[in-house]
Amino acid sequence: MERPGRSANDGRPGEVLAVALRLGLTSFGGAVAHFGYFRREYVERRRWLDEATFADLLALAQSLPGPASSQLGMAIGYRRAGIPGALAAWLGFTLPSAVILIAFATATASIDLAHAGWVHGLKLAAVAVVATAVIAMWRALAWDPPRTVLALAAAALVLAWSTPFAGPAVIGLGAIAGRLLLRSHVSQDRPGAHRVGEAGSAASRGGRRRSAVALLLFGALLVGLPLLRLATGSPIVATVDAFYRSGALVFGGGHVVLPLLHATVVDPGWVSDDRFLAGYGLAQAVPGPLFTFAGYLGAVSSLPPGGIVGGVVAIVAIFLPSLLLLVGILPAWETVRGWPGARSALVGVNAAVVGILAAALVTPVIATSILSPLDAAIAAIGAVALIVGRVPPWAVVLGAAILGQVIA
Repeated sequence: MERPGRSANDGRPGEVLAVALRLGLTSFGGAVAHFGYFRREYVERRRWLDEATFADLLALAQSLPGPASSQLGMAIGYRRAGIPGALAAWLGFTLPSAVILIAFATATASIDLAHAGWVHGLKLAAVAVVATAVIAMWRALAWDPPRTVLALAAAALVLAWSTPFAGPAVIGLGAIAGRLLLRSHVSQDRPGAHRVGEAGSAASRGGRRRSAVALLLFGALLVGLPLLRLATGSPIVATVDAFYRSGALVFGGGHVVLPLLHATVVDPGWVSDDRFLAGYGLAQAVPGPLFTFAGYLGAVSSLPPGGIVGGVVAIVAIFLPSLLLLVGILPAWETVRGWPGARSALVGVNAAVVGILAAALVTPVIATSILSPLDAAIAAIGAVALIVGRVPPWAVVLGAAILGQVIA
């Protein structure tokens, strides 16, 4: 609860960090579950914002590329204490899972994971988790015939066009298809919703200059990092470029980053398939954002610097686009989301995202994990446990790892 006399938009970065750290230690279950934790903590318990503003910020987080739950936390921290508040919200929510995954990466660096039974169990857990994510996202974002067709077309195109550029290109085509074909599927805004940039918030006090600088920096890094990588040949620049692009170009957050990261680190040979899927499976069992999986990948990467430094570089790089986009777009979000063309384009993007994740389920997840009928049965049991039994993901991951080791 807030102390009497304090403004809901006049906070300190330290208090934002303390609350976000507690959420980072306890928020299991993925982005949708995180939204519930955030609402209970920020709206009901602390009253830092009201229901309408929370809903608007949630809509913004789900409309931008990057990790939706982390972006929601950063947006709330930004309103509370400006840019330092956004950084504090990101650090607190990210730190616990980042430490666990980077520690796992360094601890298993010298272990042959290709023949470890528990690693194969983690890969089967990944099949179950991604399958349930596809089903949940289809129900929410592509449940009617036009959007289902768009999702299936997106999946087919990604499977047929196996390049790192397939995902961003399909998202762009989804936006065009939504703009041209799905105008009637745009829902109306809630009457009386508050504007996210309401007077007195820390987010509204920075002005247009701060927004312009953030957006220019976002674009400059997106275009400039690949050029700098080619010009210098620096492995650190290559790492920053790879993970920055992953954070900047993936819509839907969470599991949708899987295919883009796979193309980014496995295809060039930085990380093996076994290590990739083992880390992805473990990432389901830790609290906080799934995007901290990037820290694991940076730590196990054969491209220098690797280790702890590589993990930290990868995590900062993959989350940086979200911060820049939030600072740049948050003040103008209410105006943009009211444009019918923008909203219909987002409908198409969301459907395309479902197709991209479905393609990732086929390859690499199923293609490199299901090697026998027994594997298929274990993955199916895990999916049923998640969907029907409401078993928490960490329990499914732990059970699959144990079962995989026992069978081996």
